[in-house]
Amino acid sequence: MNLKKMNKIKVIPLGGLGEIGKNITAIEYGDEIIVIDCGLAFPSAEMHGVDFLIPDISYLKQNHKKVKAIVLTHGHEDHIGAIPYVLKHINVPIYGTKFTLKLVKSRLEERNIVSDCILNEVKVGEMVVTNNFSVEFIRTCHSIADACALAITTPEGVIVHTGDFKIDHTPVDGELINLNRLAELGSQGVLLMMADSTNVERDGFTISEKEIGKNLDMLFSKANGRVIVASFASNIHRIQQIINASVLYNRKIVFSGRSMERVSKIAIESGYLDVAEDSIINIHDIKNFNESEITIITTGSQGEPMSALSRIANAEHKHIKIKENDFIIISASPIPGNERATSKLIDKLLNAGAEVIYNEIEEVHVSGHACKEELKLIHRLVKPKFFMPVHGEYRHLVEHKLLAQELGMQPENIFLMETGRVLELTSNSGEVLGKVNCGSVIVDGKGVGDVGNIVLADRERLGSDGVITVVVTIDSSEFKLLAGPDILTRGFVYVRESEALIKELRKVAKIEIENCLDNNIKDWNTIKFNIKSALGKNIYNKVKRTPTILPVIMEI
Repeated sequence: MNLKKMNKIKVIPLGGLGEIGKNITAIEYGDEIIVIDCGLAFPSAEMHGVDFLIPDISYLKQNHKKVKAIVLTHGHEDHIGAIPYVLKHINVPIYGTKFTLKLVKSRLEERNIVSDCILNEVKVGEMVVTNNFSVEFIRTCHSIADACALAITTPEGVIVHTGDFKIDHTPVDGELINLNRLAELGSQGVLLMMADSTNVERDGFTISEKEIGKNLDMLFSKANGRVIVASFASNIHRIQQIINASVLYNRKIVFSGRSMERVSKIAIESGYLDVAEDSIINIHDIKNFNESEITIITTGSQGEPMSALSRIANAEHKHIKIKENDFIIISASPIPGNERATSKLIDKLLNAGAEVIYNEIEEVHVSGHACKEELKLIHRLVKPKFFMPVHGEYRHLVEHKLLAQELGMQPENIFLMETGRVLELTSNSGEVLGKVNCGSVIVDGKGVGDVGNIVLADRERLGSDGVITVVVTIDSSEFKLLAGPDILTRGFVYVRESEALIKELRKVAKIEIENCLDNNIKDWNTIKFNIKSALGKNIYNKVKRTPTILPVIMEI
């Protein structure tokens, strides 16, 4: 019997379903696995202090000998951000287009591991070939250069993964999405399509990026002072149009913010940004020019606390202070969950006296994701036998399933997957069988995976109810209370205004400690537990709060 006929293709999403970000999918056949993308996700508001989340790759680590390649659709952090962490466990060749790999290399250099990995540049139209797979990179349009869809040929059929995309007939760089190639694949027969669902709820078509350029030109013509534009650092097509408007109105350009400076340098050196060398000045030289001669392109469109624009708004930036004549353009829409932070940022900038333009006032941003009519076109061109919506929250996946049904696809041929579930395919069948270990790993500073739900719960409690420290001194030989208890609080109450409460807490703690000692309880952990229990009950009865209580026993 032919061994290949006994095998099935396994499609295993390890992230990116039911969430925004953390995109990663394993495609497995026989003794080989290829991985599509390897991204991170940003934490929700209740994940206090967390930097970001990366996918749990336990399944890939268990099958590391099978993993032959990581293939990348584009260079956004939600598609490449986890690579430096994953390579520590699975060091396999990485394939992507030029700009995508430039961004990957920059991230790896930050962590001093670039020499240990193999980055393979692929041009659109080229193939990456293993024993069981061949992966073709197909040009698409997105809010970053060199974005691609993937056509993965397997022994059972072709899988098309759209990546993040939109259909822009007038892209800034002139590189059109290759609809012809997608139509060819559709006419030849596509087994499975995995398609971006982010904007499936939006009717119509996504407007062209060039329309934003026209609006930017119009806004620049109105500015009398400095123009400060906040945008995503990776959106170099937007940055190019900001540069074009600046040159049109004889303005010098300053890049501000760590990621903006890093990405713009990569884009200029690689030929993705067209800007004359004498049009760019150092941030230190702003003072040498009139305000009407300056454009500052900066990070911080999402209201991130440590971003350049937030530091400007909070008067904490070393070189840029808001002036009443400043004209600020926030050329981005808030990522879901960032709406409040962005709104507060706008309020601060307005309160400082600047004029602020954002998308609700003027059209200064356009999404990089396909709207409903573009998705319909892709479905009609590719004509897959089976369909799996990807990249979006659960409601987006459901809506995309309904869209496919409207176009005539049978419900049993559409797979509404969850992260970790396994879709098994043959040339004639598809079914969801089993589940692998998956989830999120928290990255907090240099710690990877050392912060869990208990730590996050403690942080939430500290942030909402504060902390109480109880300090006592005990004679460890005679087990007598020598000093204290002293009560110290942070984020709980203002001591001077709550002296009676603090005095009562001290009394409750002392009674509990003496009771433990009188009953010959000599285990410090038991004494600490009793102190926490007694104080916790008393505090909740008095003020209905649950602060973190930290007993400290000093032995003499």
